[in-house]
Amino acid sequence: MRHLTIALSALFLATPALAQTAPLHGNAEMAKLFAEDQAVRQNVKPEQYNDMAFIERMNAADDVRRARTRVLLDQGKLTTADDYYAAAFVFQHGDKPEDYLLAHSLAIASVARGKARASWIAAATLDRYLQTIGQKQIYGTQWRQADNMPLTRDPYDRQLVPDSLRTALNVPDLAEQDQELAEMQAERAAAK
Repeated sequence: MRHLTIALSALFLATPALAQTAPLHGNAEMAKLFAEDQAVRQNVKPEQYNDMAFIERMNAADDVRRARTRVLLDQGKLTTADDYYAAAFVFQHGDKPEDYLLAHSLAIASVARGKARASWIAAATLDRYLQTIGQKQIYGTQWRQADNMPLTRDPYDRQLVPDSLRTALNVPDLAEQDQELAEMQAERAAAK
């Protein structure tokens, strides 16, 4: 009986330690930074992208969020799939290749920690990184529009990655991308 009591005591004492190894909730400050990052983009009107004062304010706020996210990351305060997912989006809104490459690494960490939804941001961050270093994107997640030019995903290597891989990463396949591009171009033409 004494051995059973010791065994049960050891079992009950060990259980909380196991629960502590995988935090259920992410960093609250990171969640707030992510919410702020997304709120700006969800509430923006298309014409605001032509307002340089708005763009400068948005970029300045992005810089502050990235700096704070970097501090949290360096201090080891980001540890969960949700933390890495949120941080990936914050760095995706950076302004240099290193921001996008770090965003990609954060997205991969989020996927590795079990957040399947992070697969799309992993693809998008790699595409953005590739474009900023002068290479073609490979998934088709990034859109560009130069002055008085039609909307495009170019430069884009449409052949490197098969549609099955795009689908696995929650990226639309080529046919869906082409349809979406045609619809967006038609909307912009109608708005002129």
